[in-house]
Amino acid sequence: MTAACSIVRGTLLAVAVAVTCAAPAIAQPACAPTRPDMLGPFYVPGTPERERTGQGLVVTGAVRSAGGCAPLPGARIEWWSVNPKGEYDDAHRATQVAGTEGRYRYETDVPVVYPGRPPHLHVRVTAPGHRVLVTQLYPRPGQTAIDADFVLVRD
Repeated sequence: MTAACSIVRGTLLAVAVAVTCAAPAIAQPACAPTRPDMLGPFYVPGTPERERTGQGLVVTGAVRSAGGCAPLPGARIEWWSVNPKGEYDDAHRATQVAGTEGRYRYETDVPVVYPGRPPHLHVRVTAPGHRVLVTQLYPRPGQTAIDADFVLVRD
C-alpha cells in the first residue's frame, strides 16, 4: 500500500469515527397527549384516597409525560362518576396516587346514562411540571375493563 493510500484510508477512518461519535442520541418517541374533555359541574376536590368505589368496571393504565413517554410516578388521579341510579354522590369519588412506574388500577360501578349524557367517568390528573389534564372515559355497552394511559403535557 502506498503512503498516499494509507493517508486516505486513515482520513476516511477518522471521518467515520467522528461522524459516528457525533451522531445525536436516538430521541425517545413522543406519546400523543390525552385529549382533554370538560370538567363538568360535579367536581369536588379533596376526595378520599382509594382504589375502589364500586364493582363491575376496572380501569388500568399508566400516567405518562408526552415528551418521551416517561412514566410519572406519584401523579394524582381523581375520579368521579354517577352511582347506579344516575346520581353523583361522594361514594363514587376517589383520589389515587400512581405507583413507581406511573401505573394505576381503579374499580367502580359501570356508569349509567343520565339525562343528556352517555355513560362516562370523569378524570382529573396532575403531576409536577405538567399541565392539569381533565378528561372523561366513555365505556361501551357491556364493557367491564378499560386500559387507558393518561399522557400529560409539560408546562
